[in-house]
Amino acid sequence: MTIKILLVDDHTVVRSGLSKFLMVNKDLKLIGEASDGAEAVQMVSLHRPDVVLMDLMMPGVDGITATREIHQKYPQVKVIALTSFAEQNMVQGALQAGAIGYLQKNVTAKELGNAIRSACAGRMTLSPEATQVLAQSVAQPQIRGEQLTERESDVLKCMVAGLNNNEIAERLVVSLGTVKFHISNIFHKLGIDSRVEAVKLAIEQKLV
Repeated sequence: MTIKILLVDDHTVVRSGLSKFLMVNKDLKLIGEASDGAEAVQMVSLHRPDVVLMDLMMPGVDGITATREIHQKYPQVKVIALTSFAEQNMVQGALQAGAIGYLQKNVTAKELGNAIRSACAGRMTLSPEATQVLAQSVAQPQIRGEQLTERESDVLKCMVAGLNNNEIAERLVVSLGTVKFHISNIFHKLGIDSRVEAVKLAIEQKLV
């Protein structure tokens, strides 16, 4: 069986390198590429791949948000997070959004190929770093609010101050996509889905 793959990454060089690897595997077929989360969702709708290799840190719609939308709309499509990071919030966020795998970009070609085949068969694959992060989170459970990173707390403070996303990006000297990524993580960690709820909870529980 040929496994149809969609490659999602905002770096052209990364996409080029991965596509060359996929081309030498007879059972793997690259059917499309996307440079951000919104484009990824659109490509999934058009081409219905078997597996999506999803970068997480991208401008615009981030990988976790895109993974969640793909999982909700097209549950038969398997998503593997392929990223340079293994932070607790990113690992948990990706898996809770519906990713069936979490790998870092230093993965070998053989390991990536096996992960793609495992995903297509419904089996999860985690990098050693992701496994360690999850083990630590189980051993040291955190209460609401305490799991926010320092940068996420900074973003939450700006939200409480009434700043919009563009103003937050300017104040913290980061991209608009990064701000959206942090806000998505804040919503997920606090168990909310709106800016008003975030500000209300932050004030009530003195999170900032």
